[in-house]
Amino acid sequence: MSARVSVLPVFVPHQGCPHACVFCNQRRISGQLKPATASDVEQILQASAAFPRHGEKRQLAFYGGSFTAIPSEMQNALLAPAHAAILRGEIDSIRLSTRPDAIDPDTLVRLRSFGVETVELGAQSMDEEVLRLSGRGHTSEDVRRASRLVKEAGLELILQMMTGLPGDSPEKSLYTAKELIALRPDGVRVYPTVIVRDTELFDLWMAGEYREHTVEDAVALCARLLPLFEEARIPVIRLGLNPTEELSSGEAVAGAYHPALGELVKSRMLLHRAEEALQGIPPGSHVRIGIAPRLLSQMIGQHGENRRKLIGTFSLASLRFVPVEDCILPRLLFQDKQLHPPGGQIPQESV
Repeated sequence: MSARVSVLPVFVPHQGCPHACVFCNQRRISGQLKPATASDVEQILQASAAFPRHGEKRQLAFYGGSFTAIPSEMQNALLAPAHAAILRGEIDSIRLSTRPDAIDPDTLVRLRSFGVETVELGAQSMDEEVLRLSGRGHTSEDVRRASRLVKEAGLELILQMMTGLPGDSPEKSLYTAKELIALRPDGVRVYPTVIVRDTELFDLWMAGEYREHTVEDAVALCARLLPLFEEARIPVIRLGLNPTEELSSGEAVAGAYHPALGELVKSRMLLHRAEEALQGIPPGSHVRIGIAPRLLSQMIGQHGENRRKLIGTFSLASLRFVPVEDCILPRLLFQDKQLHPPGGQIPQESV
């Protein structure tokens, strides 16, 4: 996947979806009140064509619904202007999101003929009980079959998973991540569950039949999930719902909604790495930890949270983070109970 892709989003909320997932109100999640039309696609493409490119690729992306479950005539009407824009050189490809049980070989052939390059499948979980309690209407085997078909068709495969769904647990989410990794997608999106108004999940939560998957729950769990994908060299291209004005103004009533969720998770991952580096440090030590300058704020943590946790956990006398260019992971630079570094001075450029 290229790091330089300019995405033109088109939202088709609820179109084509034959099921009512307990967590889903796509109109509120996407901030779109009505589905897009072919005319809307044309306008988005025309607006994009007015701006010069600077080397990046442009991709039109259909988000929000189950694209391949809507009538094929409607699919073709939405895809046709995008395909024409590809032929004119105005965009490079098309991306769409759909359900695992709405994929078959003939559909994939048709999608490729329109210039579709990427298919995102909403797997959400690979645990059958979680899928059933969430009203997904498909099985884990549907995810495996659809993933295989997408890859066999030569298309890029993105898989989406959720954490904190009804019946879910950290162990089940870890199982889901490992099962998705086994399918060798080109990328994944991880969406911790958010409770949105006008959903069945909201009603279950209000009735006390569903326990909220909090921001802290999501941060702690995703800090365990992301290293699995990193080790497998599978990019996590999105972590958490994209903030919208509607969600931020109160439609996201509870759950793991935070505008900087990804940063919180990365900060927690660095905390865990620093804890590993400090194992065996005597209490009362003065410690310096090296970290790449671009990761310094994540290492410190929101409001200095990571520094406080490390000092408390290891009973440190002092702790400073030192910017070091080659330290992608936290590295112990200096530790001494007397604050006398061996063979030199304490680094001055520290935080």
